[in-house]
Amino acid sequence: MKIAVLSPLFSRSSALVAELKTHFNDVRLNVENCLKTPQDIVSFLKGMDGAIVGREIIDEAILAQTPSLKIISRYGVGLDNLDVAAMKKRGIALGWSGGTNANSVAEITLGFMLSLIRNLHISTTLLKEGIWKVNGGRELSGKTIGLFGFGNISKRVIELLAPFSCTILVYNRTHNEAEAKRYGIRFASKEEILEKADIISIHLPLTPESKGMFSTQEFERMRRDAFIINTARGGIIDEEALKVALKTGQIAGAALEAFEKEPVEDTELISLPNLICTPHLGGNSKESILNMGYSSIGHLRDFFQ
Repeated sequence: MKIAVLSPLFSRSSALVAELKTHFNDVRLNVENCLKTPQDIVSFLKGMDGAIVGREIIDEAILAQTPSLKIISRYGVGLDNLDVAAMKKRGIALGWSGGTNANSVAEITLGFMLSLIRNLHISTTLLKEGIWKVNGGRELSGKTIGLFGFGNISKRVIELLAPFSCTILVYNRTHNEAEAKRYGIRFASKEEILEKADIISIHLPLTPESKGMFSTQEFERMRRDAFIINTARGGIIDEEALKVALKTGQIAGAALEAFEKEPVEDTELISLPNLICTPHLGGNSKESILNMGYSSIGHLRDFFQ
């Protein structure tokens, strides 16, 4: 079987490549991150039986030109970059497991919460500029946290917050009261969370419903001393509206892990002093890289066996 690995992150991991090659002899790697256009991807996938895909977009047009593909195994979480309906129509199997990077993303979310509310980011930046300004912010303990989404990452965030004795409000399409009791949370409306939360953290997939979910109206409804965090997908937050909210003090600050366009090009946004921004590395811990990789290999192995 011929296997193509589109993800550069996977391709550069000697441990993952070694494991893959114990099961498949014919492996094509994208070590140099050379897949810049849809046609590059088509050429890379030509004649391949299976593929390990990271954040690369695989749509109907690409699938139409790669008829040999039998399975696409997702390296990572979220399926918004794959045309699952087109795959199903063409009889291409999907290999995917949720939660493989949940702890990694949850940890960076907790880090953002502490950095924002304790004023660590702004204080560090000022001190590096020679400005000694003592402002220790507020404590995370006992605050109200609003989580949008109730999947694997959100649940892990709740577990990590346990020592801080926070009140946790969750917005989710479905309400499982047994799970709410288990995790010690309460389901709430979007409006209630906007008005009450000290920190809002987004853990939703990017869908037509979630796209632009946080814009001017939402920021105006939030408390002026509140913070918002997005470790999910770019596009859920309207970046232009966020820029205004941060510049005018509608909200106190934000942390972005994902952007509408990646790599991010809006230098005005990422230069704002009350914004923490990272290049979509939340699920990129060494442990997470291996977890996601072994999972994607496992799906290929199970399928072809």
